[in-house]
Amino acid sequence: MPTEIELLRDLVAIPSVSGAEEAVARFLEATARQAALPVARDDASVTMVFDSGKPGPTLAFLSHLDVVPPGAGWTRDPFTPVIEDGRLYGRGSGDAKASVAAMTLGAADAASGLRAGRLLLLFGYGEETRHTTMPVAVERAGRIDAAVVGEPTSLSVAIAQRGLMMADLVARGPQRHAGYASEDGDAPNAAIALARDLVRLDGIVAERMHPVLGAATVTPTMLEAGVSRNVTPPQAKAVLDIRSTPAWPHPELAAALRERLTCEVRITSDRLVPCETPADSSLLAAARRVRPELTTFGSATCSDWVFVRDCDAVKCGPGTSRRSHTADECVDLAEVTAARAFYRDLAQEYLQ
Repeated sequence: MPTEIELLRDLVAIPSVSGAEEAVARFLEATARQAALPVARDDASVTMVFDSGKPGPTLAFLSHLDVVPPGAGWTRDPFTPVIEDGRLYGRGSGDAKASVAAMTLGAADAASGLRAGRLLLLFGYGEETRHTTMPVAVERAGRIDAAVVGEPTSLSVAIAQRGLMMADLVARGPQRHAGYASEDGDAPNAAIALARDLVRLDGIVAERMHPVLGAATVTPTMLEAGVSRNVTPPQAKAVLDIRSTPAWPHPELAAALRERLTCEVRITSDRLVPCETPADSSLLAAARRVRPELTTFGSATCSDWVFVRDCDAVKCGPGTSRRSHTADECVDLAEVTAARAFYRDLAQEYLQ
C-alpha cells in the first residue's frame, strides 16, 4: 500500500473534473484491491467497509473524488503534482483528495483495532455540482450512526455548517418610453422597486442568531433588467445567495423574506440545508479524547454533510478551504499525515 502522500500524489495526477471521475475511481478501487482492502465501486461512489464482526454502530468517513476545473492563473500544471517546501500542489490536492488519501490509509490502519460495529468509507462524485451522488451512496449504504465529512478544515472540527438557499427577487412594472416617465404618475418602475428591496437586505433576518454561525445572510450576486436604454424595464431581477443557519429552517426563512420584501421572492434552490453536530455528540467527544488540542468552528461552506445531517456528524480534514478552487491549490503534507493518524485513532476510539 502506498503512503498517504504517495496516494495523494497519484490521485491528484488523475484529472477528475466533476462528471469525469471514472478514471480516478477505477484507480482508487484497484489500489485498494491490491492492498486487500474491502472495496467496491459503482455509479455513486467508491465504497469500503471494514467490519469488526461484532455488533455496534456504523461510523462513516465521507468525501468526494471530483474537482472543479483548473481555471486560469496557475504557475504549474494543475494535474502534475509537485512537492515544494512541504506542500503538494495540484488541483484537488486539498479539496478533497487529501481527505480521501488520509481516510483510506487511516481506515486501513484502524481495521485490526475495531472492537465493535463497522467503519464505512464513501467517496462520491459530482460534489462540486448540483449532481452530487452522495445521497444515493448514503441510501445504498444502509444505517449510519455517525459520520466524518472529509473537507479541508486545517484539521479543526466544524460543528456547524451554513446552508445555502438561492432565490430570485423579482419586480415588475409597465414597459414605457423613458421620455414620458415623469408623466406616468404612479406607474411603478421595476428597477426602482427592486432597488428599494435591495437596500432592505442588510440584516433583514438577523434577529435569529446561531451560537456558532451567527446570523443568516442574504447577498445579492447578480442583477438583470431592461430591454433598451430608453425603455422602462418590464421586469428587474436580482439573484440572492442566502446563507442559512439551523436557527432558520428554510421554509421559515423563505416566509420571512416574503413578508419583509415587496417584490416577489421566488425560491430556486433550497436542498442544501444547514447542519450542526448534536450537543451530546459521542463522535465529538471521541475526537476530543484522541486529539485534545482540536478546535471547533462554524463552517461557511456547504458539503455532503447535508446528506448525513440526521446522524451524529462533524466535518474535518487536512488543507484549508481558503485554497480550494484557487490557482496553485496546495496542501501541507504534515496535515495529511496528521489526518491519517487522526482518522485511525478516531475510528478505533468510537468503534469500541
